[in-house]
Amino acid sequence: MPPMVLLGPPGAGKGTQGQMLAEELGIPQIATGDILRAAVKAGSELGQKAKSYMDAGDLVPDEIMVGIIRDRLQQPDAGEGYILDGFPRTVAQAEALDDMLAAIGQKLDHVVHIDVDNELLVKRLSGRVICRDCGATYHTRFNPPAKDRVCDLCGGELFQREDDQEKTVRSRLAVFQERTQPLVEYYRQQGIYRKVDGDQDPETVRARILQAIEGK
Repeated sequence: MPPMVLLGPPGAGKGTQGQMLAEELGIPQIATGDILRAAVKAGSELGQKAKSYMDAGDLVPDEIMVGIIRDRLQQPDAGEGYILDGFPRTVAQAEALDDMLAAIGQKLDHVVHIDVDNELLVKRLSGRVICRDCGATYHTRFNPPAKDRVCDLCGGELFQREDDQEKTVRSRLAVFQERTQPLVEYYRQQGIYRKVDGDQDPETVRARILQAIEGK
């Protein structure tokens, strides 16, 4: 299957949908957010450079992101197709991706935009808490733990990432609108843009995405 992109603001469900689609289609999900957070945790040079941007809710510079993606696409499991989650986020990144793919004889087949109202996204993201020990994710409103600030699975402490606090969430959404929204027009002009309503349960969203990429 040709490579595809999941496009959408923070909290739209790209990660969840990417995992579900990767399992169903038998291709890897390449989530740049996970790659960046791993680099931050490891304290690598890349992680140190990226951390200040992530903490402020800003986009990591193109040169860092393009390098990460170029390295990832060269790994063997990406040879039969993949789902890009979190990249590209700017037109410049999209152009760099097109150039990378052309160099290896590939091109994008679908760009699926998971669209969700901003205020719903604020509610989704600003209530998210994570276990320090096992990484389990909860939501203070939609999926609260049995005991406040304590992980149901391992008993570890739950905390809120700085980029999930409401002020930072609104900043992240503003950045998306300003810098990423032009991608809609970029990919619409290429004829590969598909829009799906993300304000539904995950299974319904997954079904709508599959319908979109299958042209039904």
